[in-house]
Amino acid sequence: MTDTQTEVQYTRRNEIEEARAPEVQRAFRALQDAINQTATLPKALRGMIFTVSSIGAGCHHCQSHAACGLARGGEKVDKIQALWNFEASLLFTDAERAALRFARAAGMTPNATTPEHHAELRKYYTDAEIAQILVQLCVGGWLNRWNDSLATVTDQESVDWANENLASVGWTIGKHVGEKSEQRKGNPEVSRRLEEEAWAKRAK
Repeated sequence: MTDTQTEVQYTRRNEIEEARAPEVQRAFRALQDAINQTATLPKALRGMIFTVSSIGAGCHHCQSHAACGLARGGEKVDKIQALWNFEASLLFTDAERAALRFARAAGMTPNATTPEHHAELRKYYTDAEIAQILVQLCVGGWLNRWNDSLATVTDQESVDWANENLASVGWTIGKHVGEKSEQRKGNPEVSRRLEEEAWAKRAK
């Protein structure tokens, strides 16, 4: 870099996020609600699938949110940490590993799923359950693409939890750091409430 060149920095990312059409975000929230209301697979497994697909996608923001969410739901920290090397861990069942292998491959670009992944899934899951896994991966893909492309500034709660519990497995905040004004105000549940309040004010 020469003396006349300057490094370009992210700026005002929160303003891009706040500019989303409320109708689009509400539709996405409704999709998430429908998935949660109809799911028969354990919530912990669905959270692990999202975490591992986010590892495959490389979105550190979603990794921290998914892992922190698992912890809030009661999952043990050692099992959450083991998601970064689930193949070598004894904490997972064969059925869980099959789902996590599929999730990791599905999160990658280009998509790395194979007929072998499908065959392995069908040893442990019904077609309806595999469809649930795919739905979870597609929702996760939306979040991965949005947050990694925007370089969302991760909320402090999730950052603090991830720094304490995931640094040992190689997690870093990466590009998801920024000015206080850009930072998400809370975890996904808090963010959802604040978004609804902001949209209500804009509608007046």
